Amino acid sequence: MEDALLEIIAAIKAGNKTLDDEWLEALARKHNRKAASRDRAVAKRRLLPYYLNVREHDHERWEAWNVDPETEAKLIRLLKMKPRRTASGVATITVITKPWPCSSDCLYCPNDVRMPKSYLANEPACQRAEHNFFDPYLQVKSRLYVLEQMGHVTDKVELIVLGGTWNDYPEEYQRWFVRELFRAVNDDTPYLGGPELPAFAEVVGVNTGDVHTTSARSAFYAECGIPSDADALALAAAPVQGLVNAGRLSYNQAVRELMESASWHAAARIQQASWEDVEREHHINEDARRRVVGLVIETRPDLITTESARTMRRLGCTKIQMGIQSLDDEILAANHRMVTSAQIARAFAVLRTFGFKIHVHFMANLLGSTVASDEADYLRLVSDPRFCPDEVKLYPCALVESSHLMESYANGTWQPYTHEQLVDLLVQDVLATPAYVRISRMIRDISATDIVAGNKKTNLRQMVEMRLEDRMDEVREIRMREVATSDVQLSDLRLTCVRYQTSTAEEHFLQWVDDDGHIAGFCRLSLPSESAIARELGEGASPLSPFTAMIREVHVYGRVAGLGASEQGAAQHAGLGKALVEEACAHAHAAGFTTIAVISAIGTRGYYRMLGFRDAGLYQIRAL
Repeated sequence: MEDALLEIIAAIKAGNKTLDDEWLEALARKHNRKAASRDRAVAKRRLLPYYLNVREHDHERWEAWNVDPETEAKLIRLLKMKPRRTASGVATITVITKPWPCSSDCLYCPNDVRMPKSYLANEPACQRAEHNFFDPYLQVKSRLYVLEQMGHVTDKVELIVLGGTWNDYPEEYQRWFVRELFRAVNDDTPYLGGPELPAFAEVVGVNTGDVHTTSARSAFYAECGIPSDADALALAAAPVQGLVNAGRLSYNQAVRELMESASWHAAARIQQASWEDVEREHHINEDARRRVVGLVIETRPDLITTESARTMRRLGCTKIQMGIQSLDDEILAANHRMVTSAQIARAFAVLRTFGFKIHVHFMANLLGSTVASDEADYLRLVSDPRFCPDEVKLYPCALVESSHLMESYANGTWQPYTHEQLVDLLVQDVLATPAYVRISRMIRDISATDIVAGNKKTNLRQMVEMRLEDRMDEVREIRMREVATSDVQLSDLRLTCVRYQTSTAEEHFLQWVDDDGHIAGFCRLSLPSESAIARELGEGASPLSPFTAMIREVHVYGRVAGLGASEQGAAQHAGLGKALVEEACAHAHAAGFTTIAVISAIGTRGYYRMLGFRDAGLYQIRAL
C-alpha cells in the first residue's frame, strides 16, 4: 500500500496530467500483481484511509513522505470516493428517528415494524440507524467517520432527520434528538463502533451514567437489551411482521408494543433534554470546527401550524420536508392520505411566512391517478401561487408487501405504469419545473427485492436525463444546472433574478449563472404581504415585524472548501454568497422594506453577523 501511495505522491509532485480513475486502476493492477495476498491488495477505497491513518498515528513515517499542503490537497481530491456527496457545497448526513406510532395510515405506505412508518430496513440510512440503535449521536458520528475516510471535507454539515412524522414524537424526544445531533458535530470524540452485542439481553439495573462517548453509548443500549444485529432483528420481527402484512395487526399496535417494552423504556431514560441543553449545544456550534449549516426535518402538512413552526425554528430547523404526494383531493382520499389540498396550501403559507425552505415529496402512479392527471397535478404544484415548493422529491409509487396497496394490486384496481410511461412523465415534469425548484430525487432507496411491483431501476434519473440531452436548453430545474464538481470561472458568472408570486409573498430567486445557464449559487428572498398573511393565517401569525423581508436560503455550489479556505476553481468562499445577500438587501429596500431577516442555521450565525445582521430571537435581522 505504501509503495503505491508514494508513487501517486511522486506523480502529483511531477505534475502528471493524466491522474484520474483510469490511471489509478492501472497503478493498482501493477501493484496487486506483486501482492502476496488479496488482503494486502491496493484499491482506491483503501488508499485514502491508509494515508489518513499514517498521518494521524505514525507521524514520523508521514513526515518522511514529505507531503506539502498543496500536494496533500491534490492527493485527497484524487482519492476521494463519490465526490458528488459534497458537490452541493455541504456534507449531508441523514439520520433516522426510532420507530413510533403514526397518526396516519396511507394506502401506499410500507409498514416495516423494525422502522419508522414508511421506511424499510434495507434502505442504507435505515441500516445505519438500526446498527446504531436509532441514536442520533451514534448515527452522526459514524457518518462523519465514513465521509472523512472517503476524503470529504466535513466543516459544513447539513443534518437531515427522516423517519417517522417529526411532529408525532413528544417534544421532549425532539429536544433530545436535536441536542444529540449538535453534540455529535461539536465534539471530536472518535467513532469507535459498538461492542459485540447479544441478540437479547436481560434488563437489570441499567447504568445511565457516562453515556457521552460512542463506546459508552453503544454499551448502554446493549445493557438495555436493544439489539443492533440485522439478522437477529429480522428473525425477531418476522412473526409480528407476518401479522401486519396479513392485516391482523396494525403497524401502530406492533410499534406501540415495541416502545412499551422494558428495553425501550430503559433506553428512554436518557432520551430527554431541556431547551437550555439544546441552546447550549447551539452556542457551541457557532464556533465549532464543524458547523451545522442546515437542519432538515420531515413532517406532514396537517401537523404544520404557527405553533409547531415556532418550535421547529427554535430547534434550529431551516428546511422542512413535507409529504404531500398529490394535490388532487379525490386521489388523496382514495389513498387514505387524511389531508386535503386546502390543508397543504395552508402549510405552505405557514412555512413560507416563517422563512423555511420547503421541500416536498410528490408521488406519481398513486391509486386512482393516470399519467395525464399526474402531469397536470405536478404542473399545478410548481405553478399555483398557493404551492410553489423550493425542492421536490418526485417519487413513483412502488408496491411493497407490507403496504395496504397490495389488496388493490391483487384485485387489479392499481397497476404500475410501464417504464416508458414513467420516463415520459418524468421528462415532462422536469421540463415543467421552474428555475427556482430543485428536483432532489426520483427514486427511494428501496431494494429491488422489497418491491413487488413498480420501478426497480436505480438509474431512473439517469434515463430521464439521457432522454433530455437534446433538450437541455429547455431545462430550468436547478439540479441539472448545478456546477457540482466542475471548476467555476468567476468572470463567466452573472447575477440574474426570477420573480414569482405566492399566496403570501413575492419571491425573488437570485442566481449566479454562466452563459449556458449553469448555476453556481442562489438566494431565495421573500417579500411578504402583511395583508395576505393575515388573510391566509390570521392576524398576528407572522413572526416578523412589519416591513421586514426574509432571506430564506443562500447556497453556493461547488466542491466543499473548509471554513475560511478556498480552492482554485471552486465557487465556495469566492464572495458569491455575500454578493447574493447584498443584492437581496437592495431588492428589499427598493420594494419599500425597512428591515431584512434571515433564517440562519446555527453554524452560519457568525457569517451573518459579519454581514451586519444581529441576533433577534428566531432570526437574525439587519436594518436597510
